[in-house]
Amino acid sequence: MEKKKIETYFTFADISELNIEDQQLIANAISSMNLAYAPYSGFNVGASILLANGEVVNGSNQENIAYPSGLCAERVALFYAGARFPDICINTIAVSVSSKDFQIDDIVSPCGACRQVMAEYEEKQDKDIRVILHNPNNNVLIADSVEDLLPFKFKSSLLKKY
Repeated sequence: MEKKKIETYFTFADISELNIEDQQLIANAISSMNLAYAPYSGFNVGASILLANGEVVNGSNQENIAYPSGLCAERVALFYAGARFPDICINTIAVSVSSKDFQIDDIVSPCGACRQVMAEYEEKQDKDIRVILHNPNNNVLIADSVEDLLPFKFKSSLLKKY
């Protein structure tokens, strides 16, 4: 048996330390978060994507009384970007969260399904996607690649027959 260590690196910052482009992307995520439909959880999430052509695509979580029928903000934005701009690379995704019921002090990471969808887009475009996670205290975590958030991502090459 062999034990191996996997390291990932993240940048932690205050929003004021970011460049204007990243601050604006977070502001878009916050605006989108305020459009979330989250009457059951009270947990609002907004996502904003900067594409390589300069376009910005936004999304917010959309809940449904039949819980599996809802969709996270990250996937709303990613699927819209994929449908509207299928051949344009995603440079960065910013995600912001808030809750009506409790205070959020920590950085909140995307769910596993959203991480896997982000990983698929990263693999499809053969280019890393920066991920910026923002909390209500204006703390930020930046990952230079989705793989930093999901080191054991499921890859399409695993489905190919040899």
